[in-house]
Amino acid sequence: MIEKETVKSLVNQWLEGKEYFLTDLSVSADNRIVVEIDHKEGVWIDDCVNLSRYIDQHLDRDVEDYELEVGSAGIGQPFKVLQQYFNHIDKQVEVITTTGEKWRGLLKEANEEGITLTVSVKVKEEGMKRPKLQEQDKPFSFSEIKQTQYVIDYK
Repeated sequence: MIEKETVKSLVNQWLEGKEYFLTDLSVSADNRIVVEIDHKEGVWIDDCVNLSRYIDQHLDRDVEDYELEVGSAGIGQPFKVLQQYFNHIDKQVEVITTTGEKWRGLLKEANEEGITLTVSVKVKEEGMKRPKLQEQDKPFSFSEIKQTQYVIDYK
């Protein structure tokens, strides 16, 4: 079986000096290798092809046969690494908490501990008949987050 660390090392060699970053890597028991990369500006198919060829050149199919798939993390897919949060600061995201709550807002900041969203909440002010929408910063630790993904706005 091809070792995951071997493939990870090859991917990291190819990524060196590039603005791409690894978001996911898996190697199954039957040597199906899946590599996902991302980039702040999106992933070009040519770069996926180049990474695939690089990996192919450094693995030997005569020793061990394998299936290789290289692609992008996908715009509608949940975030998997911290760099994806950094790349989406000042953009709309949706957070689903471990308790099942959904929050949609502007990703204000991210660090190793968690994120802060600017969300609109209804607040009823004293003496007012109807609640008004107010923007508030809502912090989330990564232990509270089940998934986060970029919100695609079709407007």
